[in-house]
Parts: sequence; structure tokens; C-alpha cells
Amino acid sequence: MPDTHETVHIRKTQAGCGLCEDFAAREASKPIVVMACEGACLRGELARLAANHLCDEILPDRTARLCLGGAFTKDTGQRNLARRAERLVAIEGCPIACSTRMMEAVLPGLEPEVFQVPALVRFDARLFSIREMPEAERKAKAVEAAELVAGAL
Repeated sequence: MPDTHETVHIRKTQAGCGLCEDFAAREASKPIVVMACEGACLRGELARLAANHLCDEILPDRTARLCLGGAFTKDTGQRNLARRAERLVAIEGCPIACSTRMMEAVLPGLEPEVFQVPALVRFDARLFSIREMPEAERKAKAVEAAELVAGAL
């Protein structure tokens, strides 16, 4: 049977970010935690912008925005946000589903509600780089995606 998992060794660190921990503590009572693809491609950027818009503009009283890097690499406040969320939402840029898979690796049994940007909004599927879509259009597509996710929540 072929191996279905990759093994990753992340160097532990004593470093921390007080701002991140303070944020996680402040946001801990919110029922919905939102994580997103943080990829450098257009789809990842649309997912990131949509998650930020959802949390900062549409549902700021109900949602907390997860720092994916912090939650994946260290078991502190950000991971606790995901662990304790009433609802965990993943906005993914593509089927690779990086944020979902990363968090499943550190929190086995995790079952986020997953939204795929390409299924939410229409755009030229041949585009890859962020710079291939004007900034105003990126923002508009992200807002559209965020509104659709908010409607589903």
C-alpha cells in the first residue's frame, strides 16, 4: 500500500509573538474561526483577501481570522482558536487545500467547512500570477467570495 502522508519536521522555537497571542486571546470567544490559503498565486490571494474581508468587514463580531503559519508551526493561541472553534471555515484557493490539510496534520480529526474560491467566483482560469489580474478586480472578486461564504454561514 502506498504511503498516503508526508512527514515534515518543523524545528521548535522558543520565539513567540505577543501580538499574536493577545489577538488569539481577544478573539477566542468568537464562534467562527476562518483560515485561508495563503498561496502566492492569484487563487491564494483571492482566498486570503476573501477571508480578511469576511472577518474584518462582513462578520467581525462572529469571526476570528486564523494565522495559518502560527497555528501550523506552534501549539499556542492560534492553534487553540482552531481547536476550540464552534465552526472552522477554510477558504481555499485550489483543490490542494493547503490550509485544511496543514491544520488536519496538527489537529487530527479536524473537519472544517471548506469553500473553494474557483467555485465561488468566476475569473479567467488560465491566470496564475497575482499581477495577471488588476488589483481592483482582485478586491472585487474577493468581496464577492466573502459575501457568498457569509451567506452560507
